[in-house]
Amino acid sequence: MNIPNMLTLSRFVLIPVYLAIFLSGHIQIAFVILLAAGLTDILDGYIARTRGLITPVGVMLDPLADKCMMIAVILSLLITHMIPWQAAAAMFIRDAGMIIGSAFFHFRGKLTVPANVMGKLTTVLYYLAILFIVFKLTFAVTYLWFVITVSFLTSFIYIFQFLLLNRAAKMK
Repeated sequence: MNIPNMLTLSRFVLIPVYLAIFLSGHIQIAFVILLAAGLTDILDGYIARTRGLITPVGVMLDPLADKCMMIAVILSLLITHMIPWQAAAAMFIRDAGMIIGSAFFHFRGKLTVPANVMGKLTTVLYYLAILFIVFKLTFAVTYLWFVITVSFLTSFIYIFQFLLLNRAAKMK
């Protein structure tokens, strides 16, 4: 257990905190909790890369923490009718698919693709979409659909990288 992995685990702890605050009606404060989770994501990645503390557990848990937090956010926005169910379904299908696919292949001994620039950009775009939704900007849902499209494109890039990575490993 190293500092980056502890920061990743703290994001799992922040999920019920976010939900409790959001569901008690303090939506803007819940957004601050979400931002804190995002900052731990940035910090754990920075520390892991700069100090050579990248671990297989961290490579798997980091995106899992992100996806679980995003699913909590999706559900909270859906049950408060802040986003349409179709957008929630698209986001949920994408994130659940990434979680299930990563776990499935991880436990089959396949190599996992670490986060890349497109994945990080998608996360930032989602945070902006959530900010726009929380502050009820008129274009928020339209922007969310744009981000959902980008997230699916990012997923296809990850799948392609996964196939290339594991094909190369198989040839060795």
